Amino acid sequence: MKYRSTMNACFTGYIVQAIVNNFVPLLFVTFQNSWHIPLSRITMLITVNFIIQLSVDLASAGFVDKLGYRASAVTAHLFSAAGLLMLPFLPDMMPDPFYGILISVIVYAVGGGLIEVLISPIIESCPTDNKETAMSLLHSFYCWGYMVVVLLSTVFFALFGTGNWRALTLVWAVIPVVNALVFCRVPLFSLDENEETGMSISSLISDRKFLMLMMLSTGAGEQSVSQWASTFAEEGLGLSKTVGDLAGPMMFALMMGLSRVLYSRYGDRIKLDSAMKCSAAACVLSYVCIAIPSAALGIVGCALCGFSVGILWPAGIQVACKRRHGDVCAAGSCRRPRMYGRTDSCGDDFKCCRRQPSPRSGCRGHLPGDVSFCGSIS
Repeated sequence: MKYRSTMNACFTGYIVQAIVNNFVPLLFVTFQNSWHIPLSRITMLITVNFIIQLSVDLASAGFVDKLGYRASAVTAHLFSAAGLLMLPFLPDMMPDPFYGILISVIVYAVGGGLIEVLISPIIESCPTDNKETAMSLLHSFYCWGYMVVVLLSTVFFALFGTGNWRALTLVWAVIPVVNALVFCRVPLFSLDENEETGMSISSLISDRKFLMLMMLSTGAGEQSVSQWASTFAEEGLGLSKTVGDLAGPMMFALMMGLSRVLYSRYGDRIKLDSAMKCSAAACVLSYVCIAIPSAALGIVGCALCGFSVGILWPAGIQVACKRRHGDVCAAGSCRRPRMYGRTDSCGDDFKCCRRQPSPRSGCRGHLPGDVSFCGSIS
């Protein structure tokens, strides 16, 4: 297939995003022990990472189409690689090592935010026979990339010790560098045909219900555990680094990926409100399990949280869109399936969208910063 290389590059792009979001949290305890960085500052790393990514998502509407998707994709991967390459060296070069880590996080967060904006519309534009399967596979790659990062990092630390984390960081930096070179050559389908005006960012974020549901409930439900699972398992549950990472973040990623695969396959048979309520209840239950001072229940809680947020996020996108615009296709457009903010998984939310817009579909809008909705196709 002519565009197979493009699709593979997109899949790898989501693995890069999994690296920049989830590798450093595996080192929180190491940073604390090596440089005596307090927990309050460690927390700032997570906050800054996602604020930068979200800001890039918003700002991308003003420059991605002008710069071009190929140049933007290459730039995104180079920023991701640069941040990872800076991480092993910059802390020791700064008077306060924390600021070296923080600068590195800011740099690769720019790349992560751009990747989030670019990858979905690029793969949606590829002339594949089954776009639903391609999109579902793409968004599940974040979960599988998360698993690979945790598993290979755990094996490396078990063999060579956490003291050699700098070497592993350089190894992970190779992936975005290589994928940047791949994006220089892969064919990209034109994304600018039949362009019309979509819903603006200001109109979207002015809806408080949408913002509350999308940004606070579903996003926070995932990040509150995924970013702290390693530290919690090691320090909170008293597990070894190896067991803690396998039982905490890897089980979280495994169950999140599994739930998204199941949702992409059977989501059309489940009522959205029921899916949201059950997922929210399971998420609350997972927090209760984590709060109980038991290693076994803590591990179960991490796994249950991963499974619940895996469904909560794509279902939350659909529910939020339906409440604002009626019966719509969440996170989809004929060309650019971009929702504001994070869209780690949308499963089969794209089923009503096809390659060419029609008067009945209501598909409109191609700017990456815009939100494009498709009316239901009966």
